[in-house]
Amino acid sequence: MKRSAGHRLFNGLSTLLLIGSTLFFIFPFFWIVTGAFKIQTVATQIPPEWFPLKPTLQNWTDLFKNPVWRWTFNSFFIALMEMIAVCLVSATAGYVLAKKRFPGRAMIFTLFIAAMALPKQVILVPLFTMLTDFGWVNTYRGLILPAIGWPFGVFLMKQFAQTIPGELMEAAKIDGCSEVRLFSTIIMPLLKPALGALAIFTFIASWNDYFSQLIMTRSTSMMTLPLGIATMQGEFTTNYGIMMAGAALASVPMIAIFLTFQKAFTQGITMGAVKG
Repeated sequence: MKRSAGHRLFNGLSTLLLIGSTLFFIFPFFWIVTGAFKIQTVATQIPPEWFPLKPTLQNWTDLFKNPVWRWTFNSFFIALMEMIAVCLVSATAGYVLAKKRFPGRAMIFTLFIAAMALPKQVILVPLFTMLTDFGWVNTYRGLILPAIGWPFGVFLMKQFAQTIPGELMEAAKIDGCSEVRLFSTIIMPLLKPALGALAIFTFIASWNDYFSQLIMTRSTSMMTLPLGIATMQGEFTTNYGIMMAGAALASVPMIAIFLTFQKAFTQGITMGAVKG
């Protein structure tokens, strides 16, 4: 009886802790969405107005006076292309490092691990110089291609590919399966949970990559949505209603991508925990 009561108490406290944590992390999003429908004076007043008593669409009207759709397209296109390319390259490299035997394999994987600890700002100057020589500054190529070889993606796929039974691959080869067909029809489906997790990580990282996109873009037409919203901040004053409307708009694609790959993401995390 005592053990049952203690178990119920533990479950109750755990539930309260989870509810409190959920509310804590949801509150910034709630504040952004409600602030997008407040006038400037209400959005910054103290004490705050938790719900807009007189909601307005003026912030959205002012927001779309700028080339927001162009910025949104740039962000979505860059993030989508990076997501697809990173998943494909990482899956291929991870599979080779996990299942193929060749000289220098351990050294190559060690270099990938070392690259994960290297801050992006360290390589930004030589990368910018290289892209300038190629003529890729202020282009989609300059924004997408440098991010394809993501060390974390290779590490994640390599660790997951190690769990694939070698006997399955040997049986496929005995049946006459080519290397390309083996990878596309057997390995890739088995990597789907890890690919779902990597897709979410890549899309969010690319969508929020403000610093690199700031360095690599020059024209207004090539700006991404975070960059475009940042330009609305004045030197002396800032319209927080418009900023919150832009931030609310920028959060929609990330939420959509997470909901799309949520099942595969959860499965990948669970399988990784079980397989150790």
